[in-house]
Amino acid sequence: MKIFSLIIIFIMSATLVAGQNNQIKKNVLSDSDKESAVNSISKLLYDNYIFPEVSVKMENYVKSKLSENNYDTITDPQEFAQILTTDLQSVSNDKHIRVQFNPDQIKHIKENNTNNDEEITQEYIDQLKSANYFFKKVEILSGNIGYIDFRQFGPGEQIKDKVASVMGFVENCDALIFDMRYNGGGDPTGIQVISSYLFGDEPVHLNDLYFRPNDTTQEFWTLKDIKGKRMPDVPVFVLTSSFTFSGAEEFSYNLQNLKRAAIVGETTGGGAHPGGMNIVDDNFLMFVPMGRAINPITKTNWEGTGVSPDINISSTQALVKAHILALEKINMKSNDVKLKEISDWLIESLSATLENVYLSQEILNEYCGDYGDRKISFENGKLYYQRNGRQKFELTAMTEDTFMFSDIEYFRIQFLKDDSGKIIELKGLYSDGHSDSSKRKY
Repeated sequence: MKIFSLIIIFIMSATLVAGQNNQIKKNVLSDSDKESAVNSISKLLYDNYIFPEVSVKMENYVKSKLSENNYDTITDPQEFAQILTTDLQSVSNDKHIRVQFNPDQIKHIKENNTNNDEEITQEYIDQLKSANYFFKKVEILSGNIGYIDFRQFGPGEQIKDKVASVMGFVENCDALIFDMRYNGGGDPTGIQVISSYLFGDEPVHLNDLYFRPNDTTQEFWTLKDIKGKRMPDVPVFVLTSSFTFSGAEEFSYNLQNLKRAAIVGETTGGGAHPGGMNIVDDNFLMFVPMGRAINPITKTNWEGTGVSPDINISSTQALVKAHILALEKINMKSNDVKLKEISDWLIESLSATLENVYLSQEILNEYCGDYGDRKISFENGKLYYQRNGRQKFELTAMTEDTFMFSDIEYFRIQFLKDDSGKIIELKGLYSDGHSDSSKRKY
């Protein structure tokens, strides 16, 4: 099945935008063009769409709109593609279905035979490499938490070496955070490769995909052989948003139902029907969902409902929340008193970030001044700390009198007042428990 063609379309579309825009200016749709497109779309859906009875309803709807002259005033092909997409989705409620005007893409597919179901072209491999296999960021967060942000699941065979290097980088972390907030899906074999690092040697049943055209079901289990270290006992958190879709939802749904990860963020987009991009005619392409996911535990999927998070929070705050949860999880497992103290310190800072403490400009200005060799200044609505002429650091309020640094996680400052409320001292607080003070100069 065309399980990776969606990725190819997304990547190649970016390189063909200029040509497509020129093509749009040249093209004006005739009534026969629109009728031909509607007929071809109807046949593609009837032959391939996962639910044949729904394909008939979609066909009847767009053909009735055509016969009732609802499309007569539309001459712009891009607009026609968007309206067809809206109409088809209004009947099916399937967000995977979409029509795209892209004659340059179609010409490219025909000339290079890139629509072959089983073929992954060298061009596509080169594009995967140039996109760093969709891995956007991999880092170690404070408290030894591994963070992995990637935007698409490439085919397993093509990304396995990159996955091995990514997972090798975080293999000694005490918890992992996978960021799916900007991930729109991809290839299930890529999901299979990455998931295999999160379980032991015994194969684990992740998901099944049923495809209607061939009446076949493909099972996906964790792989027997991977490059690198397995991490079956490391706590895992997955970040989601309303943008999270398709394969990214499968990754989240699989791990959630296997009780292998906690999902943190927003309910996802709700697309569980894999398929492929098909040529409608010389003007239009259409993504046709030909299969459906069948989770081995729930016996269903997330189509139309999305994946509900275990911890419901705004996607913009999901990373901070997951970081806190990861540190708390590590604390629960550890008997190291010093480690617990450091984790508690970090949790306090992260929690303050979530609370977003607001202080007026009047209050912030009261803190400005010289404290020994330390200087506090107010610039462009923000408070800054500087010592001995070194670089300035922006301060973030934790409470009305205590501030933290985004760039120095082990250090905070606290302003002290006398009985009359006059600020007299700046106290430096350190994560190891010690402190130092600087008197204010007046």
